Formats: sequence, C-alpha cells, structure tokens
Amino acid sequence: MGSVMPCSQQAAYLQRAGLRTAVLEKRHVLGGAAVTEEIVPGFKFSRASYLLSLLRPQIYTELELQRHGLRVLPRDPYSFTPLLEDRSPPRSLLLGNNRAQTQQQIAQFSQKDAQAYPEYEAFMEGLVSALDPLLDAAPVDTAALGQGSLLQRLSALRSLQPLLRAGLALGRQLPRYYEVLTAPISKILDQWFESEPLKATLATDAVIGAMTSPHTPGSGYVLLHHVMGELEGRRGAWGYVSGGMGALSQAIAHAAAARGAHIFAEKAVSHVLLGRDRQAQGVVLQDGTEVRSKLVLSNASPQITFLELIPQEQLPKDFVRRIQQVDTRSPVTKINVAVDRLPSFLAAPNARDGQPLPHHQCSIHLNCEGTHLLHQAFTEATHGHPSSRPMIELCIPSALDPGLAPQGCHVVSLFTQYTPFVLAGGQHWDEQARNAYADTVFDCIEAYAPGFKASVIGRDILTPPDLESIFGLPGGNIFHGGMSLDQLYFARPAPSYSGYRSPIPGLYLCGSGAHPGGGVMGAAGRNAAHVALKDFRHL
Repeated sequence: MGSVMPCSQQAAYLQRAGLRTAVLEKRHVLGGAAVTEEIVPGFKFSRASYLLSLLRPQIYTELELQRHGLRVLPRDPYSFTPLLEDRSPPRSLLLGNNRAQTQQQIAQFSQKDAQAYPEYEAFMEGLVSALDPLLDAAPVDTAALGQGSLLQRLSALRSLQPLLRAGLALGRQLPRYYEVLTAPISKILDQWFESEPLKATLATDAVIGAMTSPHTPGSGYVLLHHVMGELEGRRGAWGYVSGGMGALSQAIAHAAAARGAHIFAEKAVSHVLLGRDRQAQGVVLQDGTEVRSKLVLSNASPQITFLELIPQEQLPKDFVRRIQQVDTRSPVTKINVAVDRLPSFLAAPNARDGQPLPHHQCSIHLNCEGTHLLHQAFTEATHGHPSSRPMIELCIPSALDPGLAPQGCHVVSLFTQYTPFVLAGGQHWDEQARNAYADTVFDCIEAYAPGFKASVIGRDILTPPDLESIFGLPGGNIFHGGMSLDQLYFARPAPSYSGYRSPIPGLYLCGSGAHPGGGVMGAAGRNAAHVALKDFRHL
C-alpha cells in the first residue's frame, strides 16, 4: 500500500485499488464548483454548476453512487424558449422527449424544420456515438510513437485504437462531421433549419460557458460536448441532482470514505513538495503542514497547478509558456436568486394554484428569439461592456425538488452571458457594477415574466472574477480553459502532456483542464486515476 493525494473521485478509484489516499479541499465545502450552499437562509443553491448529464455512466456504477445517496431528477420537457412579440399570448418553443409534441411545437415556426428535426438529432447522435469512446481513454501518446522503447511504442499504438474506431464509425459521413467540428454553429444550423427561435435555442449549447459567438468557427464542438452525456440511458438528457449539485459531491465523497479515503476540508495547499530528483513527494499546506505521498493528483486548474504550486524553474520553459497562453476567457456571470413564487411567463401563464407547470422544470432560454441577439451580446462583451440584452438560461430546480426552498418559494439559477473579466477602460467589477448588471438581467426577465422582480427575496451575483476567486476557475472559465479545437485532445492542457502526466514525475492533472474537458463529467479524473495507478505499480 502507498499513499497518494487526489480529489474524492480519484480517491475512490485509488482506494479501490488498495492505495491509501488523502483528499485536501481548500473551501469549507467539498466539491469544487459542484456544491450546494445556503446563501439565503432556507434556500439551498447549486451555487456554481447546476445541471447533471455529462457524468460518465461507468462512474455511477463503479462508485455505486446510487447506494451512496445520489438521486437524479430527469426533466421532460427540457427546453422552453418564450418569445417577446406583439401578439397575445406570445409564442413559445417547448422541446421534450415526445417527438410528435416537439415537432408540433417547432411547426408553429416552420413545418420544414419540424420534419428536419428528428433527422438532425439522429445526425448529431451519430457523431456523439463515434466520439464517445475517446472520452474514456488518455489521448494518443504521440511522443512515444516516434521515440521511446519498443514496449512504449506498442503501448502508444494500442492507444490509437479508440481514435481509429471513431474514424471508422464516422465512415462516409466524415466530411460532414468534420464540418460540424470546425465550422461556426450558425452555419451548421442554417443548413438544417430556417426558424430563428429554434436555431437560437440550439445555438445556446454551442456558446454556453464560452467567450464565442454562434458565428465563431469551431463553436460546433462545444454543442457536441453538451449533448454527449446521458441520464438513465437517454442521450443528451440533463437533470437536476436531488439536494443540489453538492449531493453529487457528497455521494462521491461517501464512496471514497467507504473505501478508506481520508477527506479534509479547509486545507489549502501552498505548494507541491519536490524531492532532489524533482519527483513529487506530497504537498505543503498553507499552515506549513507537510503531507507526504508517493503520488499527487491535482484537480485544480493547469494555471494553479503549474504556475502557482510548482516553482517555475522546475518546469520546461516551453511548457510554462503553453500554460500561460491557454485561453481562459469566460463570458459567464452566475446569479442565484431566492423568490417567493414561481415566475409566470406571458407565453405560458401560471396555474391559479401557483404549482409548477411542465415548462418550469426546463432550461428556460431568454433573449433567444434569434442567433443575431446572441452575437450582439457577445460583441458588446468583446468591447468590455456587459451585454445589454444578455443570453439567459433560467432554471428552477425547486420545481422538481421542492425541498430546496421553503414552502411556496423557489430557487432560481441564472446562467448569463456575456460579461467580460475586466470592464472597458480597465475598470474592475465592484458592487455597483455587479448590481447594475444583475438589474439588467432582472429587467430582461421582467419583460418575459412580469412580477419577477417583485418576487425576489435575495440574490448572489458571481461575475467572472468571483468565479475565479471563489472556485479557482481561471478567468471564471467553467472548463478551466476554452473548449476550442486548439485546446482539446492532444493539446489539453499542452502538447505532449495530454495524458494526465506532467513534467514533474508523480504529479498528475485530473481536472477539467485535462482531456476531455469540463462539465461535471468525471472522465478526466477516472482516466487520470488509471494512469497514476499504472505508474504506481511500476514504481
């Protein structure tokens, strides 16, 4: 038995393999960005991440998360886009798992689009199915292919198999799928559809969390990333975690602790402890405590791991430069809101009893009448100005999980963009700027759901700098770095270091900044644990 230092998920896997593990969490609550916090008394918020879909199905079963208390609440319908228009009532677009009903909804805007939608879903499913196996293995070790021992070369050739299988699965459709990965999502959607509300709704998954416009080349991959998950066997489905996202982190922590892992909160790491041979030998906490271990797995961002926790002179200069150059721009301001009643939308007014209706469980897309609005919001942010008509994804998890709020009240999650990290003229976000932007967001919601502002009891505003300082998200980026093609697979976090190992022997990157990226997926952690375990057995 040896000792290692990962986070809860990796700890569970390594404990299962017989290693002794310790988990060190900086904050008072476990889970990084997947936490439940009571910001307003009586209201439990998924303060940062707020939906679950991408968590790899193997992790549910291998860590027995259901046995450890995880309960996921699927949503059907799952998407609601109300419109602002001069008609009474305004139209809306409701998408769900019932194909006939979804086509009926789309047909309000275009009969042609209604017919094309099932074919579009099947086309995207084909691409997702082909790429899916790539998520569960380390990228091909290109350095080992060209050099290294015969054994290393054979191992690298074996690692090519998922990539080759993906290519074979795509078959004759490969040129069309290549276009999806490289083109602007607006171009792809224009090839399939003509109605703007549908295109804008679908485009939100291509730009969410990314400082990109629907017209940015490569935005199609981010859409794919968001439809790669599944819930209860349904591809692309997203759900709420009962008890908030922190309940997922707690289930994983329980799985690790049940196997013997030691988990500590409020233990901030100062730096990684290095031996004379530059081998990682543990960490030093900010209080000066040394924690010795044979392996160290970092779930922190590449920027924190390599630019703050390791002395720069111990790393190759080219590697340091690559990490410094990672695009971490983020457009996201997350606003958590406590309300004393459900929002009532002009396009779908509430029932008299005030109970949740089907659309209240959805991701509710506001300011999505057309893709031009998303591009306009993006353009404002690139000039240092928070969007005057931001893209808003409004979720009400208490519609399905009433225990999150006092009776009759609700928690509302507002995932909004676009907001720059630094404001025009080099100005920083202060309380006035935060509140001014939140007021803009609330004014937009009020236009769709009159009475919303009067229902607000309290709010928690998290701009990009807040997301960075509280959760360690570089630049406020929910993925620890953009999901553009130049920062994926071989190049995540840097060329020649995409296989979870780092330039420091014994130190592994296992968070969202590693392959295949972020989104409460768990793939990077699971893959990194397997790589670290393999290396440990060779020690």
